[in-house]
Amino acid sequence: MKKILNDPQAYVDQMLDGLVLCHPELARTGDDGRVIVRSRGAVPGKVGIVTGGGSGHLPVFLGYVGEGLLDSCAVGNVFAGPRMDDCMTAARAADGGAGVLQLYGNYGGDRMNFDMAAEMLALEGLQVASVRVADDVASAPAEQREKRRGVAGLVFVYKAAGARAAAGASLEEVAALARKANDAVRSIGVALTPCVVPESGKASFEIADTEIEFGMGIHGEPGIWRGPLRSADALADEMLQQVLPELQLARGDRIALLVNSLGATPLEELYILYRRVRQVLHDLGIVIARPLVGRYATSMEMAGASISVMKLDDELAQLLAAPADCPFWSVR
Repeated sequence: MKKILNDPQAYVDQMLDGLVLCHPELARTGDDGRVIVRSRGAVPGKVGIVTGGGSGHLPVFLGYVGEGLLDSCAVGNVFAGPRMDDCMTAARAADGGAGVLQLYGNYGGDRMNFDMAAEMLALEGLQVASVRVADDVASAPAEQREKRRGVAGLVFVYKAAGARAAAGASLEEVAALARKANDAVRSIGVALTPCVVPESGKASFEIADTEIEFGMGIHGEPGIWRGPLRSADALADEMLQQVLPELQLARGDRIALLVNSLGATPLEELYILYRRVRQVLHDLGIVIARPLVGRYATSMEMAGASISVMKLDDELAQLLAAPADCPFWSVR
């Protein structure tokens, strides 16, 4: 294992120390310091938006705590869900008196702890709603979409829900918008190399130098197929073939597009993918209203990329364009 660290067991906590020192608009709280909040505290009268998940995916999950986005995040170990107590602390910290939306990826450990947290918080009198993002088309067929994982499409859902909350919407309205945004986004990824979880010191999976895995999840979950490395254009074409049909896009429709690095893949290669994706969409008459290219949801140092497509209507387009600011993404 070659990593810049001191103690593998202190990896997450020392990372969080560095994050809040570098970004004083954020702070750590909770009995174990595993909750990231806005330093200025909850916004009175605004619906609070809480997320959570394992470390190792920056900027997801904790990196999107900020203005016009999230209010708090419960942080787990690398690739491990947060504790129930931290989910509760994150919700309390985000509560400005208008209720709290739990908005997180569809993973077993996260579901269990957020569900238990919601039950306990309800006993305290806190109004809580929950929406699970499930955008990874490789992880289950369309008819079982509720089983799909939440991956880079989280970014678009965070942004839309955060803007709706910042505009003064009620908890019911923010939750409904989050569900609408979730229904409008689809993602697919491809992995070239594994990553190493610091606590284990071993690669998360094995793959030959000449192979790729199409549809692999951000924790190394099996994909759709494994085979020889293909050209960027061929990968882009197949990725679009996986995500576009369910969105039922027609000529003239607008989308938001994210071409995302899973960690090690450089911007140069992402732009090669984007070049082909834009060409295909242009030929179909589909308008990319909001393109994003970069590291938005990673898997440690995994080499690979994902594509997320959100079908836009006027409401979603306006919400994605609304001002927002966090350490890893600003919209002016």
